[in-house]
Amino acid sequence: MKVPGEGLAKGLAVTLKTMVGHSHTQQYPDVAPELPPRSRGVIALAEENCTVCMLCARECPDWCIYIDSHKEEVQVPGAARPRQRNVLDKFDIDFSLCMYCGICIEVCPFDALYWSPEFEYAEYDLRDLLHDKDHLGQWMATVPPPPAHDRNGEPAKEETAAARKATTPPGAAATTPPVRPPRPGGPPPTSAAL
Repeated sequence: MKVPGEGLAKGLAVTLKTMVGHSHTQQYPDVAPELPPRSRGVIALAEENCTVCMLCARECPDWCIYIDSHKEEVQVPGAARPRQRNVLDKFDIDFSLCMYCGICIEVCPFDALYWSPEFEYAEYDLRDLLHDKDHLGQWMATVPPPPAHDRNGEPAKEETAAARKATTPPGAAATTPPVRPPRPGGPPPTSAAL
């Protein structure tokens, strides 16, 4: 049988326990908080890695990344004609629109974007939250190194490919047997025949 006011009494007991307990307030401006490793703060840009592929801007759900570039001709010795490459002119992120989902960092194939644990970049004017490539490049100094590879984990694909290549003699190239086309009117080849 339920006693009337039992829930109210339990709630007041929790309130009373919290009132008489010791509070644990961090003095934030004077004492820096201990952030968890690899925490998300601001997005940093390694400008030298950016190839202006525009994947980050296309995949951004908030459309807060603005990129502009131009093409330059590069003379390659021994090439018949000069090649072209994209040069980054503008890379801006509007942090007033960003929802910090990290999709831009995940889709970047050239590791040009990173999470920085810095979170103290508040501004008095909303328009100052538009950070250009120079401002984003300054955050790269605060990006922590990646965690070490787990010794008990699976080795990287590059390591296994290099080990396999080192153990294969140079003259013995990996060849696959030729596959014969099926005979007209005959049964289809079985997996043992392939």
